Amino acid sequence: MTDAQQFASDNYAGICPQAWAAMEQANRGSASAYGDDDWTQAAADAFRTLFETECEVFFAFNGTAANSLALASLCQSYHSVICSAQAHVETDECGAPEFFSNGSKLLVAPTESGKLDPAAIRRLATGRADIHFPKPRVVTITQPTETGQVYTIAEIEGIAAVCRELGLRLHMDGARFAHACATLGCAPADMTWRAGVDVLCFGGTKNGMAVGEAVLFFDPVLAQDFDYRCKQAGQLASKMRFLSAPWVGLLESGAWLDNARHGNACAQRLAAVVAALPAVALMFPVEANAVFLTAPDAMLDGLRARGWKFYTFIGGGARFMFAWDADPARVDELIADLRAVAGVAEPAEARVLADA
Repeated sequence: MTDAQQFASDNYAGICPQAWAAMEQANRGSASAYGDDDWTQAAADAFRTLFETECEVFFAFNGTAANSLALASLCQSYHSVICSAQAHVETDECGAPEFFSNGSKLLVAPTESGKLDPAAIRRLATGRADIHFPKPRVVTITQPTETGQVYTIAEIEGIAAVCRELGLRLHMDGARFAHACATLGCAPADMTWRAGVDVLCFGGTKNGMAVGEAVLFFDPVLAQDFDYRCKQAGQLASKMRFLSAPWVGLLESGAWLDNARHGNACAQRLAAVVAALPAVALMFPVEANAVFLTAPDAMLDGLRARGWKFYTFIGGGARFMFAWDADPARVDELIADLRAVAGVAEPAEARVLADA
């Protein structure tokens, strides 16, 4: 590929070496189908080791399926799911959670940060209790949020506490779960089942894999018949080893965390410069691998004219996402072009390095 690297989405990235090597090994010879193979067992065991618990593990092709099927397994059609108005399941799943649950309603809480809090959950869960209203059953949080912010462990524990009080289950959409772990510097168990999370969807696609998400049930009872649900939804891969083997490569090598740390560091590299540019501002705190910035339309058009691609679907600002393979030199090119469209001279030390 000869196209210059872009940061419009971390979905632009290829497969990281550890995942690729595991897939190559899994491709040698034949193996039993539909998950009855050594690779799938090894991947499930690697998750149990990482999370320090005997969780039930399932593999799906993408995040839409993982989230939607997980939520559907926790609900009946007459139940409802509480989420932030900015949650991915609300804004970017094309109604899949409602579809796979046969109609469970999403109850959305307006939030400025994209984060849910116990008070918002309580308002939605207790606002009505009559039979004409879909009964609240599940809370889902996105970690990190769609705006790139990370729930602290204390915040998750606070949400879990109100869930337990009100008889609600807690689901975590972790499309970029690894990036949140890298930010908090915590054990995955501390951010999930020890904090009160019942089900986690752990994202692989944005962490160096080609495709694939893992659904982890920390209470085995909740996983009953989930394999049938996956089959019915077209998520049971016949050659399952090619979904599970990359997880072995990521988890056993530690690449899942190294990849996330690198993406986060590149985001911080850009954020440090944005804060000093005139007419440019960060829209949200940079806590994972996303940078959202606001700038005059002329400046954004100037970036586009210089060949940069980015989305402006959240609040009108430009979003830049940094994947496992983000090239720091390319990040610096983006920084230089941001300075140029802002009318700010490049620092002398940067020019000396460029000339060298």
